[in-house]
Amino acid sequence: MSTKRSTILLTILIVLVVIYFGTGVYQVGPSEVALIKTFGKYSHTTGPGIHAHAPYPFQSHVIVDVQTVRKQEIGFRTVRPGQYASEEEEALALTEDGNIVSVEAVVQFRVSDPIKFAFKVDNPEALVKFSTESALRERIARRTVDEILTAERDTVSSEVREIVQKLLDSYDVGIYVINVLLQEVVPPAPVISAFDDVNNAKQDKERYINEALKYANNLIPKVEGEAKKIILEAEAYAQEKILQATGETQRFLSILNEYKKAPKITETRLRIETLEQVLPKARTIITLDDSQKITFLNLDNLLGGGSK
Repeated sequence: MSTKRSTILLTILIVLVVIYFGTGVYQVGPSEVALIKTFGKYSHTTGPGIHAHAPYPFQSHVIVDVQTVRKQEIGFRTVRPGQYASEEEEALALTEDGNIVSVEAVVQFRVSDPIKFAFKVDNPEALVKFSTESALRERIARRTVDEILTAERDTVSSEVREIVQKLLDSYDVGIYVINVLLQEVVPPAPVISAFDDVNNAKQDKERYINEALKYANNLIPKVEGEAKKIILEAEAYAQEKILQATGETQRFLSILNEYKKAPKITETRLRIETLEQVLPKARTIITLDDSQKITFLNLDNLLGGGSK
């Protein structure tokens, strides 16, 4: 009986020893490294695979994933894939013009130095979150609500990433910030309808301005064309009058030359031509000369237009 009891005790002891030494066996995943501590102090690092070290309390290990991209959520939490819960108080931030916006952001990072990540700070992921919140609020406070809601989102993301990286480097925690993404930037729920009204008014304003510019762009060339047409017509009219005046001048000069040669004949001819223009249908004209003599003139005979 005592022999059987001794055998059982020995078996239990062996099992306990195996279990005890088995605590020193560990497995490291493909994206992980194991940091080995000897008597509580870091001694060396091992890579992926199955390894063994001295059992506790002589040695222990800490597994750190150095390749997986980690993330911290600000202003919301992922409940399950595709479902999110908003953290309203955490999302609120004050803008430069005194407005409040609700900002939901995600910071993506990975471990660049596993030793510093594991032993420098008690909770490095929380440090990443708090640093990002601080930098995000500081950058938003430098911009107006319109800038945050529209053109400045990407700029803010880039600036926050740089600031957070500098902060983490100063803390020396072995973290590399990959990106800071602003998931949603909107006015707080109680005033979102008022912001929508303002945005609609601004859009209407831009639309009216664009329509006015379009009308002006269509009208100006038309008006310029009309003005050019009027100028060209005026120039043509002026040229026509100049040519007419020149012709009349030449005609007058030629008549003057004829008058100098034969004043009486030229004078009579001019009178007849004038009477023909004034009385185009009259064929016989009665004239009264200086001696009160009445004369009957047949225009057809005078102008050679009929028989004598």
